[in-house]
Amino acid sequence: MAKMTVKDLDLKDKKVLVRVDFNVPVKDGVITDDTRIKAALPTINYILEQGGKAILFSHLGRVKTEEDKAGKSLKPVAERLSELLGKNVTFVPETRGSELEAAIADMKDGDVVVFENTRFEDIDGKKESGNDAELGKYWASLGDVFVNDAFGTAHRAHASNVGIASTGIPTVAGFLMEKEIKFIGEAVEEPKRPMIAILGGAKVSDKIGVIKNLIPKADKILIGGGMTYTFYKAKGMEIGNSLVEADKVELAKELIEAAGDKLVLPVDSITAAEFSNDVPTEEHTGDVPAGQMGLDIGPESIALFAQTLAGAKTVVWNGPMGVFEMSNFANGTIGVCEAIANLTDATTIIGGGDSAAAAEQLGFADKFTHISTGGGASLELLEGKELPGLAAINDK
Repeated sequence: MAKMTVKDLDLKDKKVLVRVDFNVPVKDGVITDDTRIKAALPTINYILEQGGKAILFSHLGRVKTEEDKAGKSLKPVAERLSELLGKNVTFVPETRGSELEAAIADMKDGDVVVFENTRFEDIDGKKESGNDAELGKYWASLGDVFVNDAFGTAHRAHASNVGIASTGIPTVAGFLMEKEIKFIGEAVEEPKRPMIAILGGAKVSDKIGVIKNLIPKADKILIGGGMTYTFYKAKGMEIGNSLVEADKVELAKELIEAAGDKLVLPVDSITAAEFSNDVPTEEHTGDVPAGQMGLDIGPESIALFAQTLAGAKTVVWNGPMGVFEMSNFANGTIGVCEAIANLTDATTIIGGGDSAAAAEQLGFADKFTHISTGGGASLELLEGKELPGLAAINDK
């Protein structure tokens, strides 16, 4: 997947449109996690060093009504970016119009402008998320070149990625986008072996495409989280009150058959009588008894998974092993995190979402080769799907 990158362009004196992923958590006007802003800095700094003018834009949350706009402005993001860059960042509280055009016209080389949340355009009809051609054309008219560095929205065809690119403006990947394509793409298409995938989370339905795509490519696929019990049910095991997708049991049977010994299921569970951290827990090998629900993988499964991971050269992990937000059911996720973190000479990738949150929360983030910034996008890449935002970037 050889795509042009920001390094393939001459940026001197150019107005550089940059689609970033500044979809950060904001509470009472304060950013509670600026990881995504920091992730965009290498691309922004490169543009400024090359003498370009950086015009940055992003969505923030879901915006469908005027009321939704409260707390969804990019103003606090622009202020935090200014601190991180150590220079003035001009914020324009509009998504189009004379104020925005004047701010861009006034830019000098090395200047930075951030304009308002692109999804404010969704209030009067889904112009941004519906990939409105006129809006894409308008935004494209504001710059000379377009850098897409927002992997988190690459699985969506929006006006701010596909719409702009479809006008014919030179479109390239930023460094973050390039990194995501490299690590996740290579892990699936050209992995160093053994290649092991670890898939957790609540639902089989979220991971069907990934499992199907990885069966011929992975050496082992480890299953954890709530979806374990749909597979247990498919094997005729007792699952008590555990989460199950009854309409996916037949599909789970097919996946077990297709994967053969590549598919590794947990052998024991940590259970409780209810979904709570305040009730007694039990440990059960195999079947989950009546009145109990499986909420984490047990110690035997942690040992089995660690043993299976030993010697792995490529590991892709997506989805926690249990309800890691509750301390009683976090050990499975911690155990898997530790097992991956202790691998030597391995490419280890977390596919965003809850697994990334778990690794950050548990203090293992710096032990991984790459943590994806896009949960949904990384899942679709793992499924082997073509991502519209990536497809719109010019090939080398």
